[in-house]
Amino acid sequence: MAGYSLPILGNWLANELGLYSILSSSRDTKLLCLQRFIRLFAYGASTLILALYLSSLHVSDARIGLFMSMTLWGDAVVSFILTLFADGLGRRRTLILGAALMAASGAVFAFSSNYWILVAASIFGVISPSGNEIGPFKAIEESTLSQLSAADRRSDIFAWYNLLGNFGSACGIIICGWLVEWLQTINGWTSVRAYRIVFGIYALLGTVKLALSLLLSNQCEPAPKKQEYQQVTELDDVEIESLLSSDDEDESIEPRPKPRQKPTPPPFPSRKQKLSLLPSISPGSRTILLTLCILFAIDSLGGGLVPASWITYFFTINFSLPEGTLGTLFFTTSIIAALSNLVASSISKRIGLVKTMVFTHLPSAIFLALIPLPGNVSVAMTFLVLRSCTQNMDQAPRQAFLAAAVLPGERTAVMGVVNVVKTLSQSAGPVVTGWLAGTGRFWMAFLVAGGLKAGYDLAMLKMFLGYRSREELEGEERTKGMSRERA
Repeated sequence: MAGYSLPILGNWLANELGLYSILSSSRDTKLLCLQRFIRLFAYGASTLILALYLSSLHVSDARIGLFMSMTLWGDAVVSFILTLFADGLGRRRTLILGAALMAASGAVFAFSSNYWILVAASIFGVISPSGNEIGPFKAIEESTLSQLSAADRRSDIFAWYNLLGNFGSACGIIICGWLVEWLQTINGWTSVRAYRIVFGIYALLGTVKLALSLLLSNQCEPAPKKQEYQQVTELDDVEIESLLSSDDEDESIEPRPKPRQKPTPPPFPSRKQKLSLLPSISPGSRTILLTLCILFAIDSLGGGLVPASWITYFFTINFSLPEGTLGTLFFTTSIIAALSNLVASSISKRIGLVKTMVFTHLPSAIFLALIPLPGNVSVAMTFLVLRSCTQNMDQAPRQAFLAAAVLPGERTAVMGVVNVVKTLSQSAGPVVTGWLAGTGRFWMAFLVAGGLKAGYDLAMLKMFLGYRSREELEGEERTKGMSRERA
């Protein structure tokens, strides 16, 4: 019995964790997940030292906050433009362009110390002040993964997509932390010189990501819109006469039908239609998009108040933690957050996407608000670790929920708009936190952030509990139709 139970248990566990889904996925799906790992590795490495790097260049706390906010503002504009036209220009081309910008911004940070040059590089390039997604990549990749994945496996694919991203961030953080500390203590390098090595690695990883984008196939591009048209046929006089003839007429004489005309082909698109790259969003999708944008903006504003760069800065100035210890701490939290994505996928199969989003995200909001209150490094680190246990468990269900709520041809544009709204809302946070840190009230940023995130969770539960997506409704209609046919 035990011999039989182990394979059964293994199969059940692999199915629950979505292992079969990711292993049987397409080559493009695996390449996109690998790109996310590399990109988040670079984001994690740079995020750990970004605020410290600016501080070592004698930039004030207020200007550090302004720097982060301007970075997010610039990213919102660039990302909005690229994702809006991504399906028209080509998703692969847009990903290649974004990777080139990422590599260029890393190179500028590795060689320049001028504040405004760094601001320009972060605005027009790709530098993440929060360690989370920035740039056009996420919306395009999510839309492509939704297209490449079946609806019943989409949540599993997104769970692994997020897991690999979080794992990449964790690896980047711990390697960066101990690399910087080793360069400073063993080789006697200055902090600025050590930080610039990290940004050089960042530029190299952007180049690797560019190479991986070149390997993607045409399957990643949006499916061509079907040109449906009415096939018009004509009946000749003999056919009409035959149809109108009475039953008592001689039926032995069969009318000779006239050959049917070929279907009238659709008209060629106009020059204006060819040049138009803007996607269209249906009224139903616009309604849900507006609602979600408002809710996501509240959550992102809370996240913008305490991005990872500010949290590492908080632990440094309050508890004097060295870079290696910081790297180990955030490596631990990132690994926990990565593994929690698989648990979220299993939970969503049982209680639904919306409940999973809310019930996993709410505890993390509470622990976030508690981080600065003890004034003790061990307790503060404990709250940070507890927050990480459920911090990212809402990501895969949220991505699957958004993908199912809109039409397939709208996903890239809709997800791009959502990410831009989130980035714009997030951008207001760092400058406020910079002002609070400069006036000795850093702790208030954590309290406000936790309150905003908890409010988002409760509003999400109230507005979308029991919501049925388009795919669910279409599936029910198909099932009813099949039942009627059998009856």
